[in-house]
Amino acid sequence: MKKLSQVLFASALMFTACNNNNKENTNGNQDSTAVATTQEGAGRMEFEEEAFNFGTIKEGEVVEHVFKFKNTGDFPVVLAQVSASCGCTTPTYTSTPVKPGESGEISVKFDSNGQVGQQQKIITIASNAEKPVTTVQLKGEVVVN
Repeated sequence: MKKLSQVLFASALMFTACNNNNKENTNGNQDSTAVATTQEGAGRMEFEEEAFNFGTIKEGEVVEHVFKFKNTGDFPVVLAQVSASCGCTTPTYTSTPVKPGESGEISVKFDSNGQVGQQQKIITIASNAEKPVTTVQLKGEVVVN
């Protein structure tokens, strides 16, 4: 819970910093380009699936899954941070801006060693998108060898 609070706080700071683009130019007026950008819209991540059920696996197996999303918004989406609810789950993600109409990926690797029973791993995504913090899930059951 503490980690989630930290991610939400960091995301809020990032979102605030990203939206404070109203820089003053040399004559003291706001830069109209920056104002127009913040008023026109934002990127929007639309995932093909928000949860993946890997079924039943034996303890020690590694599950890999790719969550794909499309930017259906008006501006590029930049993923600032992607984190998992457990150290047994490792996410990697698209590090370049995802332009409108293009797709990005969040690849997740779950190591089931020591994780017996029902599993639900939350992957938290912080970005500059319309919804600055979103999640996807990896679910399943791990049984003893």
